[in-house]
Amino acid sequence: MAIYKWPPAEGRSRRWSRVYLLVLCIALYYYYAGSAAKPANYLPLDSETLAKRERIAAQCRYTRTPAGPPIDFHSRDQSDRYAPDTKPTLIKNARIWTGAENGTKIIQGDLLLHKGLIKAVGNVPLHFLENLQLEVIDAHGAWVTPGLVDLHSHLGVDSAPRLKGARDTNSYKAPILPWLRSLDGLNTHDEAYELARSGGVTTAQILPGSANDIGGQAFVIKLRQTKERVPTAMLVEPPFTLNGSHFDHDLPPRWRHMKHACGENPSRVYSMTRMDSGWAFRSAYESARKLRDAQDEFCSKVEAGLWSGLGDFPEDLQWEALVDVLRGKVKLSVHCYEACINLYGSVTCASSRFAATPKEMQLTNEFRFPVASFHHAGETYLVPDLLEKTWGGAPSIALFAANFRKKREAYRGSEFAPRILTSHGLSVVLKSDHPVVNSRYLLNEAALAHYYGLPENVALLSMTVNPARAMGLDHRLGRIQEGYDADVVIWDSHPLSLGATPVQAFIDGIRQFQTPEVSIKPPFMQRCPDTPNFDKEAAEAFEYEGLPPLIPKSVQHAIFINVSSVYTRSNGDLSLEEHPEVIVAHGGEIICTGTHLTCSKTLDEVDDEVAVIDLEGGVIVPGFTSYGSPLGLTEILLEPSTNDGRVYNPLARDPPAIIGDTLIRAIDGLQFEGRDMLLAYRGGVTAGVVAPSGEFVQGISTAFSLGASHLLRNATIESDIALHVAITMNDARSVSTQIAALRHLLFGTGGDEVLEGVRNGQSTLVVDVNSADIMATLLRLKAEYENHTSKTLRLTFAGASESHLLADEIASAGVSVIVTQPKPYPNTWDERRILPGPPLTADSLVPVLLAAGVNVGIGLINEFEARHLRFEVSRVSFSANGSIDLPTALKLATTNLEKALGIHGTMPQDLVAYAGGHAFDFGGKAVAVISEQLGRIDVFE
Repeated sequence: MAIYKWPPAEGRSRRWSRVYLLVLCIALYYYYAGSAAKPANYLPLDSETLAKRERIAAQCRYTRTPAGPPIDFHSRDQSDRYAPDTKPTLIKNARIWTGAENGTKIIQGDLLLHKGLIKAVGNVPLHFLENLQLEVIDAHGAWVTPGLVDLHSHLGVDSAPRLKGARDTNSYKAPILPWLRSLDGLNTHDEAYELARSGGVTTAQILPGSANDIGGQAFVIKLRQTKERVPTAMLVEPPFTLNGSHFDHDLPPRWRHMKHACGENPSRVYSMTRMDSGWAFRSAYESARKLRDAQDEFCSKVEAGLWSGLGDFPEDLQWEALVDVLRGKVKLSVHCYEACINLYGSVTCASSRFAATPKEMQLTNEFRFPVASFHHAGETYLVPDLLEKTWGGAPSIALFAANFRKKREAYRGSEFAPRILTSHGLSVVLKSDHPVVNSRYLLNEAALAHYYGLPENVALLSMTVNPARAMGLDHRLGRIQEGYDADVVIWDSHPLSLGATPVQAFIDGIRQFQTPEVSIKPPFMQRCPDTPNFDKEAAEAFEYEGLPPLIPKSVQHAIFINVSSVYTRSNGDLSLEEHPEVIVAHGGEIICTGTHLTCSKTLDEVDDEVAVIDLEGGVIVPGFTSYGSPLGLTEILLEPSTNDGRVYNPLARDPPAIIGDTLIRAIDGLQFEGRDMLLAYRGGVTAGVVAPSGEFVQGISTAFSLGASHLLRNATIESDIALHVAITMNDARSVSTQIAALRHLLFGTGGDEVLEGVRNGQSTLVVDVNSADIMATLLRLKAEYENHTSKTLRLTFAGASESHLLADEIASAGVSVIVTQPKPYPNTWDERRILPGPPLTADSLVPVLLAAGVNVGIGLINEFEARHLRFEVSRVSFSANGSIDLPTALKLATTNLEKALGIHGTMPQDLVAYAGGHAFDFGGKAVAVISEQLGRIDVFE
């Protein structure tokens, strides 16, 4: 075998000498070659030029660096939002929903908040507590969740109360405005911040409005007050570009946020079509693409060292944000209702024909940028598979729970959308679009979605983890986990129970309620509520593309078994029968209540088909009466051709001569079998009272059956009920002018017979009014009229948001009140003195009025809400600290309401059967109506 021998040292030396000479020759060659290329007057680069080139190179590196938190983010010891004077807090004995493991991980234990962060969860090590001056809170087993995250809000830009000086939601300058920033319109004095916190909302993405195709840049804020009292102090991870391009470009970019909108809103504002919007988008993105390409070309030269004649980095303040969209550094929120997502994904016109054409070049595919979330998105549940073809992957879907049908593009929206989308693996978010839905009740959106079948874990994720992820902030928000922001909420009941309310909330570890008020809830509300089975309805919503049949099956005979209790009307009051074994109904009436034995003769006489309905421990109660919304006069609110319309205002112009002295009557404009009407009927609302829509003198209200097919089929309960007027500070005419006109009507003679009835004390005058000052004036006018005429003025206040301020005077005057905003909100100046209830105040409006002896009813102002009237009544009663019992709660939407409206005759004995629970809990589902008015039993199959 040959053996290799190392060469002698001398030989190795000669070899390295040859290598050295070769390297030296090459170096000299390049040196002289370079020198020959340089001008004779060449000078070395000065330090300023070198520094500038380094800045430019860093800027180029920054443009190509993905957005997101630093790798070592969770090694932070304190939050960047930490307020140094904040005491650490230990929450003990809590039931902690962490948000981990797809929302299924619940820990029984403690929670340490310190330096603006969650420091420990579950078993807190003792050494963590050493040398800390702790504030200790015993949760006594209460539920604790992350602070709620509202993905779609206009807090601070659509401020409460609404005043012209603080309208900053939309710009109306042009449809494409990516350079605008919601931050620049943020009002730190918005009264709704406190209300939102009182609903457990700790973080919100503040979007520009949807009047524009591109409305501008959005910003994420925490809702706590700050020592600085400026908008920038509220921001969460603001982009480094906030104050220009002069910052450390070696930092990893933070996520930016932007709002786009398609559909009816931009079309309405700018009198354009969807085709116009399409071109506006493409033109804007083409401008951004050109700027991006110029930047990339510039940076390619920088990286190649080709500095000669390079100039400055290409920038344009108008388009720089849109360039970042193309670079994938912007979490884009897109307002878009219909499944015709022909602007944003590979989906085109799939709403009614499911005719997808993925090959057709769409905006996100043409310009290659991702969408973080579609908002409103009422038809996405019809095309769940196609959403995956959006460029960059499927976005989150941010939905209302039930706010649909107010415009054509929302008409096919469904309460089953969240569960359907979830079943296809899509990320669902429930949002407020505050003030469309008062952000305080964001939790209620998730609770309703859960009622209609969204799983418990997903319902909770939809307000925490999912919106945080859609904003690119799930590394710090939306979970209870070590190292996350100390934003947590302690609840008085299970978060998905009816009316769940914070006991305490923390933002950045700072407690938000100094002396929180708590309404004691029954023990069963600490459990996640059982909900009905809506599988059949959800399948039909998909099958019929959002318009499933809603007309019930009608029968003449029905037997109800497993009934826990029956409430019936009795001489203007309610009577109760508990635990009947069987209920037999025929032709819209109960003909036997008792045992199978006592009702056997009745059963033997039934010779035709009988529907047997097992209520599974449910109840039968009087059907509720709807008031406050245009239900029966409106189908699609923003489509005039589907509505009765608004009456003329006699203070604005003379009425048409052909009308004479006759007042407008709602009965003449009624329309039946509308979707909101039928859904309300299926929700246990059997009667509606509606007045014409308008300002000042609105007209005469009517009472009708929601189950009737048209006006001539037993629809009319009472044709003419009350005279309705509205007096508000928001009218173009002064309040004193409105009062003077009302005084003239009352003290005058002649005119409509209902007006004469008001003058004679036979009919009721219902005044839509919210201001306590105007109510006081009306009470004075009532006394003046009665002293002058010796006749009684039957007066009712509707709306009455500030009526708690003079509850005793209202009771003393014998005036009734219909609260039409049981979720109080200071929308206008004459509603600014609301009584919000727990946790902000011990008292709420309805209990205060009842305690004063006022006859109180509850109504709702939105037609889509009518179906959930029973839940609103329940929420009011649960927040009353036990002062409203079950019979009183039932009366709020039945006999009390009807008395307030002055219904003269006896309301029909229309009864609603609920299976699986009570009318006032999430377990109950309306399954049938025993309608005396219609002479039949309607079964909801």
